[in-house]
Amino acid sequence: MRVSVLYQSNSEYERPVLEFVHDYEYRTGRKLSLYDLNTREGAAVASLYDVMQYPAVIAVANDGQLLQSWQGGSLPLMNDVMYYDQQG
Repeated sequence: MRVSVLYQSNSEYERPVLEFVHDYEYRTGRKLSLYDLNTREGAAVASLYDVMQYPAVIAVANDGQLLQSWQGGSLPLMNDVMYYDQQG
């Protein structure tokens, strides 16, 4: 299982997303996958999982199935993300 964060660089949400990812790694010792929508790879991930609002956090099973997503505005609670991150 993996948890990924999708965001758009040079937007109002870039700083809060980068702080969230940094704080998550500091708190858990685990890294989240980070995708910038201004890149080909980030746009492909967003398209694959039908992400329409940013920033977004998605939890994906090892077989590629989307398990949970949080989209738009505010980021999810770290405890919610940790639940999916620790399942893998």
